[in-house]
Amino acid sequence: MFTIMEFIFPVFFILIAGIILFIILRGVKEWSNNNKQPRLNVYATVIGKRTSVSRGGEDHSSSTWYYATFQFESGDRTEFAVSGRDFGLLAEGDVGELVFQGTRYHGFTRKQTGA
Repeated sequence: MFTIMEFIFPVFFILIAGIILFIILRGVKEWSNNNKQPRLNVYATVIGKRTSVSRGGEDHSSSTWYYATFQFESGDRTEFAVSGRDFGLLAEGDVGELVFQGTRYHGFTRKQTGA
């Protein structure tokens, strides 16, 4: 006779595989879209920084993602994922040249102020 597990296991497997495939395709689409965008150098101000930490499992591992928000001369704002090193070098209020391509952050060069 047909049991509930014979039905649930395949459905669960297909659902998980579909979610994984969706995530992969979304990442490939964003990567491809970024590659089609021009690499821009614009004058911007760092207006915010934040982190996002996800806790691990039983081994108590965790992951940290770093983000910085920039404001352009036009008043528009954009947040980029940045490396931990860049996150540490950026300070709110820094003014300089931001280099990015689509949603991909490439760097920020602080403008030297005269003393």
